[in-house]
Amino acid sequence: MDSVYIPKTEIELENWMKENCFNFNSYSINGSSIYEGFGIDKSGGLYIWYYTERGQKDNLKYFKSEIEIVEYAFNQIKSDKWAKTHCIGFSTDINKINDLKNILETMETVYFEDKIPYYEIDRPVYRVFVLGCDIKKTEYLKEKYWTEK
Repeated sequence: MDSVYIPKTEIELENWMKENCFNFNSYSINGSSIYEGFGIDKSGGLYIWYYTERGQKDNLKYFKSEIEIVEYAFNQIKSDKWAKTHCIGFSTDINKINDLKNILETMETVYFEDKIPYYEIDRPVYRVFVLGCDIKKTEYLKEKYWTEK
């Protein structure tokens, strides 16, 4: 699909996300289930762009047509840096993470990393993310480098 493509239905948006390897962790599109994030709902003839977190749902914007809300959602998702990320490394062991980064560099795969105080300040978890469809060639690495629960 070319760079001016804009989906017109939720199904088209869902397919575009799948084709371009976006993750669905934070987006409920076409009825997919999420714990936290944004989504599309329909009520009383209106389309609703909402945010949900911890069971609390907040309606953010209302649209009169599916085409309007899908274009809005499409632009939101395209501009969200996290929407194309896929976490393949999640560990407290910095040596494991360094091994993973070396493998990704050998594969010439773009990645980024961060660390978060997942357990406590003095015991961070290191995370490594790949972007977009690079997940297809790297997903197998999760088995070894996703060591925390």
